[in-house]
Amino acid sequence: MNRLFGAKSSAPKPTLNSAISNVDTRVETIDVKLAKLNAELSTYQAKLAKMRDGPGKSAIKSKALKVLQRRKMYESQRDQLQQQSWNMEQAGMMQDNLKNVMTTVDAMKTTNKALKQQYGKVDIDKIERMQDEMQDLMEIGNEINESISRSYDVPDDVDEAELDAELEALGEDMMFEQESGMGEGLPGFLQDEVAPPTFVDEPPEQGKMKEVAGGVG
Repeated sequence: MNRLFGAKSSAPKPTLNSAISNVDTRVETIDVKLAKLNAELSTYQAKLAKMRDGPGKSAIKSKALKVLQRRKMYESQRDQLQQQSWNMEQAGMMQDNLKNVMTTVDAMKTTNKALKQQYGKVDIDKIERMQDEMQDLMEIGNEINESISRSYDVPDDVDEAELDAELEALGEDMMFEQESGMGEGLPGFLQDEVAPPTFVDEPPEQGKMKEVAGGVG
């Protein structure tokens, strides 16, 4: 049976890329043959341009026509092979796009499953309660800040106009005393309260010292 039909081939099946490579190699081989035929045709054309009509020219013209027929045949084969290569390249691009699409779909499925698991663990009501508690705490913090930053320098019931008038009057008093030479440079409202210390440069009298000592005893 194996002699008649042959044994089953164990060779790996050709891939699309290998098939494209084989076709491109055949196209390159045909291009080499076409280049030789074009060179031969150029030689015949140069000879025919210099020859007169006659049997010799007819013989060369016949050879040139045969070469031209072969060139057309190779060109037709090359066009067919190039079309096959292009069709296989398109199939390969479609296959790659399909692989990319399937990879994207699988990634989206995995991501969707992970998102469902993560969002399933989130308690929206708990988050809203936490937000409400944070808002209450912020309001309490603002009240505390307002309370500890309250100013105690000027009572609320003091008229600012009265303070300005009193400050202006003090300034006028200071100017008057400076012009009259009173207070030795100190304003009148400070002379009684903050008097400069009096230093004794001379020793005290003996009788006064005895009186002070007797009073202490």
